[in-house]
Amino acid sequence: MTYRDFDLKTVTKKFALTIGDRINLFSTVPELEPSPLLVEILKENVPIALSSNTDKSRSSMITAPILIELRKLLNHQIGLFCGIDFTVDAEKGLAGNCDFLISRSSHLLMLTAPVVAIVEAQNEDINASLGPCVAGMLGVRIFNECEGNPNATITYGAVTSGQTWRFLRLKEQVIEIDLTEYYLIDVNKILGILASAIQPEISNLKSQI
Repeated sequence: MTYRDFDLKTVTKKFALTIGDRINLFSTVPELEPSPLLVEILKENVPIALSSNTDKSRSSMITAPILIELRKLLNHQIGLFCGIDFTVDAEKGLAGNCDFLISRSSHLLMLTAPVVAIVEAQNEDINASLGPCVAGMLGVRIFNECEGNPNATITYGAVTSGQTWRFLRLKEQVIEIDLTEYYLIDVNKILGILASAIQPEISNLKSQI
């Protein structure tokens, strides 16, 4: 069993989680302005990605540029990992590859202090990908606990089709799922939510970058 094999019902039952559906869970998070370069990249890439309409095209042409922009806006102080093996506990099914992992460490050759797990929605099905995302978030928490990371108690996740994003937060045994979906027109908000998950103590990122 791997992360991708979990659905939401299975992962919550197996790990004794409680679901807390929330609307506008991240509504108070400040937006983060993208660079003109990202705006131009998305302008060029999105029509091609949507025309191809494959998971790979959306991942490489939309999601990856947004995450690379996030790293740039945070002064390259975070790590970004794509498609790496993230086997944490094979017996529990927390095994396999994660689409994207963001860490609080700037190291790129070795994963340390992961904090956000991002899952690409297969066939653009956001709801069906919530289970794998939660499993990935559990993997992140266990990894951090094993590494002695003091920020292990709260982890974040996102499910995206590239053009649509939904965010999650895991606190103790409660998985909070934001019922609000964000679209590329809200890329400022998407960047802001991701940044706040990585650096929650920052109240206004735009004023500091």
